[in-house]
Amino acid sequence: MDKKIETLSTVRIKHTNDLYKIVDSLNRTLKEDDLMFGLALDEEDNEKAIFTIYRT
Repeated sequence: MDKKIETLSTVRIKHTNDLYKIVDSLNRTLKEDDLMFGLALDEEDNEKAIFTIYRT
């Protein structure tokens, strides 16, 4: 069975060293609600991060 991942929201925010801890906590807490959270550095601006919310 193929599950499709749907992007619900994407936002660019200031990057901080501990930001991944929030994303990790959200993923652990809300995975049973079919939500997944992603974090990536903005390729155009290394001081920004891209935070994305997905429905799985």
